[in-house]
Amino acid sequence: MLVSIPRISWKFCQAFLAIVLISACEGNVREGSIPGDSSATRNAAIPAKAEEKVNVRQVTVIEGLEHPWGMAWLPSGEMLITERPGRLRVVRGGKLDPTPIAGVPEVFAVGQGGLLDVAVHPDFARNRLIYFTYAYGNESANRTRVARAVFDGKRLRDVRVIFEVSRTKTGSQHFGSRLLWLWDGTLLVSIGDGGNPPLQFDGKLSREQAQNRAIELGKIVRIEDDGSIPKDNPFPGSKIWSYGHRNIQGLAIDPTTGRVWSTEHGAKGGDELNLIEKGKNYGWPIISASRDYRTGEPVSEQKSRPGMVDPKWVWTPAIAPSGLAFYTGNRFPAWRGDLFAGGLVARSVIRIDRDASGKVSGQQSIEIGQRVRDVRQGPDGFLYILTDEENGRLIRLEPK
Repeated sequence: MLVSIPRISWKFCQAFLAIVLISACEGNVREGSIPGDSSATRNAAIPAKAEEKVNVRQVTVIEGLEHPWGMAWLPSGEMLITERPGRLRVVRGGKLDPTPIAGVPEVFAVGQGGLLDVAVHPDFARNRLIYFTYAYGNESANRTRVARAVFDGKRLRDVRVIFEVSRTKTGSQHFGSRLLWLWDGTLLVSIGDGGNPPLQFDGKLSREQAQNRAIELGKIVRIEDDGSIPKDNPFPGSKIWSYGHRNIQGLAIDPTTGRVWSTEHGAKGGDELNLIEKGKNYGWPIISASRDYRTGEPVSEQKSRPGMVDPKWVWTPAIAPSGLAFYTGNRFPAWRGDLFAGGLVARSVIRIDRDASGKVSGQQSIEIGQRVRDVRQGPDGFLYILTDEENGRLIRLEPK
């Protein structure tokens, strides 16, 4: 169904006091929301697949999760779930173990920060290693970290930080933090740009660091499983894989081609679906369809520029994308090869069809009714969803 949302008008903050007040509010804005927008729960306008019906049912597997963020399966079929306040949980036999996994390091659980994504080493059966991302520090000095640890079934042992953003930032926004294993055993990590204006870094707006290859803010980094730099990274001596990103929270690999796709938050619209390529510049904030939260004015007058990669799709108004998965299972044969993007503002999962070139040919909204933080295909061939609420849920999508 095609749904349009009227653009919300915003007053320009001319007085310094007004700017300060809005800035203070932004620090507490819920991620994936549009300040002052009462229609923020509606879906973005998308090319609908009117000829198809969403013939699925939602089965609540787990309730009572506190702002769950990421999930991953162990070879045994057990599921790991992160909760943003700093807890790592395990689901066994469809039931949540009431005791959180011990050994998780202290996290900066303020604003958008906390314990974020989790991933299982491809050779977990041998080495028992899991990986997780988290915000570390305090309001005036924090950064995204990646740690790995041995999981013995009850606690984390030998916890070691294998990557962290090289310098700290201020505020509690834009930590990025999706993890994705590539076919060659290297690990991609998305890092946010540092936050919205008026947040600054080295005397400039933090978002401008997305174009600065001397720091990892606004980048995807690629590391070996021990955190070292792969020899074939595009920039010698650097962990940066691609740059010019705002805040990627969806990463997925095409199981047939190995190509990497991402979903990225824009600012007040301008959310992007991108095909990620080694060494490429994705333009933020030089090119963007986003608008400034404070003024409503375009972040940039340019939507495209030579030497920068255009998105495969732009959502305006925002869906606030978070979580991305390719479907390869047998439970929904018609969905094989499709992308599924979670939406925080959309409160839905968006099914995305693409042609051979990667162009979006159609989309379909599966209404969930809560903020969707992550979407993954389980080993049983069903789709699983985490909802980002104080009473968050793990939901399984099944055919009716």
